[in-house]
Order: sequence, then structure tokens, then C-alpha cells
Amino acid sequence: MPISFKPYTRVPGFTPEFQRVHEFLFRLNDPEVINEGFLWGRWEWMFSLPFLDTANLHKIGIWEDAGRIVGLATYEQNVGNVWFSVDPGYVFLKEEMLLYAKDSLRKDGEVQVLIRDSDSDFQQIAAGLGLKPTQEHECNAVIPIEESLMKYTLPEGYRIVSLADEFDLNKYNKVLWRGFNHEGEAPEAIQDLLDRQTELSGPHVDLNLKIAVAAPDGQFVAYCGMWHLPGNDYALVEPVATDPAYRMKGLGKAAVLEGVRRCGERGAKRAYVGSSQQFYYSIGFRPYSTETWWKHSSVRK
Repeated sequence: MPISFKPYTRVPGFTPEFQRVHEFLFRLNDPEVINEGFLWGRWEWMFSLPFLDTANLHKIGIWEDAGRIVGLATYEQNVGNVWFSVDPGYVFLKEEMLLYAKDSLRKDGEVQVLIRDSDSDFQQIAAGLGLKPTQEHECNAVIPIEESLMKYTLPEGYRIVSLADEFDLNKYNKVLWRGFNHEGEAPEAIQDLLDRQTELSGPHVDLNLKIAVAAPDGQFVAYCGMWHLPGNDYALVEPVATDPAYRMKGLGKAAVLEGVRRCGERGAKRAYVGSSQQFYYSIGFRPYSTETWWKHSSVRK
């Protein structure tokens, strides 16, 4: 039976089609064959965010072999930027997937695709189709989950709390708002809090792995979300935030390492984060891979 193509469903949310792609990414992202595609946790986080462009979901491309997903071309927030995930046995699909991205996932006549720097074959395909590398990169880091690397201390009066222990949308909303350097008070309208609740309502969310540091007054001032499924030996860090008024106290480090440590207790041997920030290197993460955005434009300048 030949390889077949199908568009992703137009229906947003955690649908059966969402779950099929999740299962593909879970299978694909084994640490032995991990590639430039999404980790399953990133796919779920993407569908949890209120600013996802749901009007173009049907432009996400899926390739199947006898009903089994073997390739995915997706954007994360909006069309224009494209990630590819390909089963190692189907790398011959990359040219077809890249052609599809050029035709169907453009924004204002332009498209950027992410290619791992070590994937010379894919780079050759991209160059042959007129794409050129840019100065924009995505970096990934990894930490081996070893007891010696999981140590942290908290200032007196501060404590670790999971969202399973204390599910407070107002506190969660505030630490993410402040932690991502937004000005002013965190918005607390009903829809704002419902959006935050959606972030925590994915089918594979485990609130025991959503870690906050509470200040002496009880407010959450640092946060780390972890993604891990039992039976899998890697975890994903996403997102991490510390209130600017509480930085340089080791609170972000504590939240991250506690989250990673808990994933280790469940069988994870390593944790990944999509970042090259010195903060992560300083607490034990190491550079893992670098990917470059390759661009194609049909717009005359």
C-alpha cells in the first residue's frame, strides 16, 4: 500500500486525531532516534495555549503507511514556521514534506523550516528547493538525571509545592505573567483564568509534575512544568518562569531540579529543554543539539 497524505482535522482541542499524533510522537521520540521533531509534550503544550492559530489546523500535514502515521509537518503557533517529524524508516518523505510546507504552510508568501544542523541530507534537499539558512536557531539542552545533579536549597520560609498539592489558578497565572516579564498586574478576568486552566487540562498532564516555589506569604514565585509518561525514559521541561522580584535566589533552579528529580523517580533517565540559556547550563544541563531556520520566500523585494 503506498504512502498516503491527509490533512489534520479542523477541530481544535484534544481530539482523537490529536491523540493519534501524540502516539506517533511518543513512539518517534525514543531517545535513541530522537530527531528535530516535536517531543510529545511540546505537541500537547501547543494545543493547551489560547493563542494557537486554530483556523489553520487543517494545514498541518500527516503522512501515513497503512493507517500508521510516519510523518508530520506542523506549525506551533501560526503558519509560516514549520517543524518536521519523520519516522526513521521513512526519511525518503522529507522532500515531499518540504514541498508541502512551501506550498501550504506559508505566511504572506514566506515559510521557514527547522532543520537540525547535523542533518546534511535534509540540508541538501532544502538547498535544492531554494531555501537558504538564516541566522535564527533553536537549541536543545539535556541533563542526565543523576542524584548528584539534583541538589538544591531554598531560602528560609520558601517551600516546594506541586499543583496537585495546591491547585490555585490565580497564583499560577500570576507567576507565569510576572515570570515572563509582563508589565503590571496579572489579568484575572474569568477568560484569563479559563485559559490558564486549559493549559493544565491536557490528557497527559500530571499535576504532581507541575512544580512551584511558594514564598513565605504563600504566593507562587517560581514555576516549572514537566512532561513525562510512565514507561518513557526522558522528560521535557516546559515552561519555566520566576517572578523578577525573586530572581537570583536559586528558586528557578529548585523548581526545575525538583521537577526533573520527580521524573527520575518515575523512570526518566534524562530531561530535555528547548533552550541554550546560561541558566540551564549553570544548573547542570548540557548542549544537546542545534537547529537552524531555513527560509524560502516567493515575495519579490
